[in-house]
Amino acid sequence: MHVSNSGQNPIDPTDPNQPTEPRVDPVPGPAAETPLDAYSAVVTRVAAELIPSVASLRVRTSRGTGAGAAVVFTDDGFLLTSAHVVEGHPGGAGSPAGLAQFSDGTERDFDVVGADPLSDLAVLRTRGATPPAAVLGDAADLRVGQLVVAVGNPLGLTGSVTAGVVSALGRSLPTRSGTAARIVDEVIQTDAALNPGNSGGALVTADARVVGVNTAVAGVGLGLAVPINTTTLKILGALMRDGRVRRAYLGVAGARVPLPPAVAERTGQRHGVRLAEVVVGSPAGSAGLFTGDLVLSLGGRPVVTPGDLQRLLTETTIGQPVELTVWRRGALVDVIAIPRELVTS
Repeated sequence: MHVSNSGQNPIDPTDPNQPTEPRVDPVPGPAAETPLDAYSAVVTRVAAELIPSVASLRVRTSRGTGAGAAVVFTDDGFLLTSAHVVEGHPGGAGSPAGLAQFSDGTERDFDVVGADPLSDLAVLRTRGATPPAAVLGDAADLRVGQLVVAVGNPLGLTGSVTAGVVSALGRSLPTRSGTAARIVDEVIQTDAALNPGNSGGALVTADARVVGVNTAVAGVGLGLAVPINTTTLKILGALMRDGRVRRAYLGVAGARVPLPPAVAERTGQRHGVRLAEVVVGSPAGSAGLFTGDLVLSLGGRPVVTPGDLQRLLTETTIGQPVELTVWRRGALVDVIAIPRELVTS
């Protein structure tokens, strides 16, 4: 009598005719996260924290309705955006400049407190409460290759998030207001996808700090953001206080050049600004500055780039004598100039 032991005998792994046990991969736990999972965790966490603080803007302008984004940066309803987003708004007459819409369904009319086209920054204020404010960081702490997240309103798609890295730092962005032109320094370059409507939105680090205001799309994979730094904070303070930014005007244009070895050894700096233009009748022209002069300092502070001149010509220097040291025909020359207020209209 034969009794089958089928299903009872153990499988012999050395027998090629025997079936093998099915392979079951272990389910990865938290300790087994892949780099992609870690990346996703950062982006989703930042998005969850920032999306409520970023508004989609509908702006009433003389040309119709415009769009953009803005970031709540105070708990009493002040929003930060790009100046070009609200350019052309009629203002006044008690009517709001536009409507801010938030991801939680909150909608608030807003007014333009102040706009500064030369830095491409503007401050808005809502007529009513807003979601919690985002935290501003410092772009001076950024490093090339660092993860950044862009939150905005591209093509009218509210609360959109893209991620990338800091592609480069220290870029320059030319701006203009009327007859005045300026260069925004220390601009952030990122490959996080930016599209029309992203302007005014937030560029954010992995710790959810806003370090830039998305402002321009220079090409595929090439976006630019105005940095949040000490200069930016001063501009925001002026816009909140006065509704505008006052700047001193000297009337020169120049470029960064290396100093002659003897001058570098004597002054302890390696570069200065060679003046390529001195506007006739300007404070610089009246003071006796000339094309070809090599500017080394202003008010006792080193001038290494044209941006240094911009930063040093602050509101406090308007109408006040300032000393410029220049290298001219083999000699150091001190020139006293009196900057006047820059007129942008």
